[in-house]
Amino acid sequence: MAGVFHRNLFLQGPAGQLEALLWTTSNPHPSFCALVCHPHPLFGGTMHNKVVYQAAKALHRSGAPVLRFNFRGVGQSEGVHDEGRGERDDVGAALDYLAAEFAGLPILLAGFSFGSSVGLRVGCRDPRVHELIGLGLPVDKVDMTFLQACDKPKLILQGGNDEFGSRAKLEALYAALPEPKRLEIFEGADHFFAGALPKMGAAIESWVAERHAAPQAGTAP
Repeated sequence: MAGVFHRNLFLQGPAGQLEALLWTTSNPHPSFCALVCHPHPLFGGTMHNKVVYQAAKALHRSGAPVLRFNFRGVGQSEGVHDEGRGERDDVGAALDYLAAEFAGLPILLAGFSFGSSVGLRVGCRDPRVHELIGLGLPVDKVDMTFLQACDKPKLILQGGNDEFGSRAKLEALYAALPEPKRLEIFEGADHFFAGALPKMGAAIESWVAERHAAPQAGTAP
C-alpha cells in the first residue's frame, strides 16, 4: 500500500459540493486516469455500490488513479436529483477535477446503469475522455442510441439476465455502434452482476491491458 493514497474530497459541482473519493497509485507514470459513475440515486445508488467499487478496483489494479463521486443529492453531495439532466453537469465537474489533477492524461469514463446513461453521454462528447466502459446498460428503460454516434473505444459488459437491459435490445444497439467496441455478456448474471463480479473486473483489466502498453499494477484497497 506504500505510495497509494485514498483521498476523501469535495468537488465543486453546479448544484453545490459533490462528495468524492480518489484512489491514487504508486505507478509514477499512469497512462490514463479514470472516473466511475454510480447507479440510480432514487434506488439506493451511491459511489459505494458494489459494481462501481469492483470496476474502480479493476481500473486501479491496472495502474490508474480512479475517482468516484456521489451525484447531487446523494450522501454528502448537495443539490437534488434532476432525472439525469443536472447529473450530466455533475459528471462534467468530475472531469474538470481529473483534468486539473492529472493534466494531460487521457480519461477513461466508466458508468454503471444510470451512471452509464448519464456518464457515457457526457463522455462521448467530451474530448478529454478517450475511452468508455458501460456496465449494465439499462436499454429497456433509457434511450442509449446516442452511442451510435460515438466512435471512441467502448467496452460494454452486461449480465445475461439483466432485468433492465435485455439481451435482444442490447445486441441490437451494439450492432449499430461504430468500432472500436467490445461486448461481453456474463451468462446467468443479473443487472448487478451477481456471481460474476470477479469476471467483470477481469474483463475490464484485460481490455485495459490490451489498450495500454505495460500498465503498472497499483494495489486497490
